Amino acid sequence: MDVAFTPMDHKEAGPAIPPESLDGDVNACVDFRYTSDARLHWWFDHHVSTFQSPADEAHFRADQSGQKFYDPAAKSCTRFLARTVAEKFGFDISSLQELLHWAEIIDGALFESAAQAVELREPALRLMTWVEANRDRALSERFIADVISKPLGEVVTNPYIAEPLLGLLERHHKNVESVRRLARLEDGVVFTDLSQEPITSVNKFIVYYLYPEARYAVTVLSPGKRMKVSVGSNPWPSVPRTHDIAKLCERYGGGGHPAVGAISLPKGEVERARQIAAELVAILKS
Repeated sequence: MDVAFTPMDHKEAGPAIPPESLDGDVNACVDFRYTSDARLHWWFDHHVSTFQSPADEAHFRADQSGQKFYDPAAKSCTRFLARTVAEKFGFDISSLQELLHWAEIIDGALFESAAQAVELREPALRLMTWVEANRDRALSERFIADVISKPLGEVVTNPYIAEPLLGLLERHHKNVESVRRLARLEDGVVFTDLSQEPITSVNKFIVYYLYPEARYAVTVLSPGKRMKVSVGSNPWPSVPRTHDIAKLCERYGGGGHPAVGAISLPKGEVERARQIAAELVAILKS
């Protein structure tokens, strides 16, 4: 059996999953928005903003295939998927416990501290950094095969990861300094405009590492072929979160989780991204 992997990007409009991506004999989608396309055979997600319309949600609720699963309370889609296939189909997940443990921590932002999330000392967090930067489809598939069959401490020493990781960690440290230089904290909200920086992705916990008193963070980025407004809440707050980030992002065509979300815009719409960010900052200050 041949398996092909296709990464998904959130878009402001149009089908959640491009129709041309559903070209396999069996198509499965994980950790991404729902589509009512009949060619979607398997689906697992945990985002509260997974349904783009009431019709999509109604289609999911009416599904009788027994192959589509949703749990917005799940911290990570990885553990949710593993638990589901173990309980319903008898799949043996005993060899995946280390991977599931760290997937839950990373996807659920369950780090012990901002320092743990930013200093990246554990192998799993270094692998996370590599994954976020990797754009090589062949290496992605090799990585998937490695992490389901080897200890993470062994995977991170592979030359295809270890060598580029040196540069990625150096870039990460430069990103920390860029955020330190550009971030502004006001009334509990940190706003960082990285749209003019050569940064395609940034560790979202840097702001809380630098500003532990912050409640929320709004960041503008220009990654690849799109603009992105990232919105998050401090996982270690001195004052509890009072806003639902996913619902805020949905107002602008984005989505996510109650504690973190994002909005994607077409490449070049810097001013619109800044305007949206300013509106979100004003809301989060209230």
